[in-house]
Amino acid sequence: QVQLVESGGGLVQPGGSLRLSCAASTNIFSIYRLAWYRQAPGKQRELVATVIGGGNTYYADSVKGRFTISRDNARNTVDLQMNNLKPGDTAVYYCNAGDYNGSWGRGTQVTVSS
Repeated sequence: QVQLVESGGGLVQPGGSLRLSCAASTNIFSIYRLAWYRQAPGKQRELVATVIGGGNTYYADSVKGRFTISRDNARNTVDLQMNNLKPGDTAVYYCNAGDYNGSWGRGTQVTVSS
């Protein structure tokens, strides 16, 4: 399975921005679906955004208009640009390749707090 490593998390004030990046150990060109999930304390892991091979994207209603997912097949990365962050966005963010039973990174913490 492909190895995934997330980076870019941190502490940010409400209204701020962060850019998460997920680096894959192999060529992602052949991986049809790439996604970001998040898991807040005491809650189930939830899908945040998905990008498929043709470039089509999907966003959870809670992040639509604020987050943007993108994939770079040349750099083997999938990024998540997060703008206008809210305290409710606080969670560990995970990169996923394939499907829910596919490859996962270890996560990166995002904390939105004043």
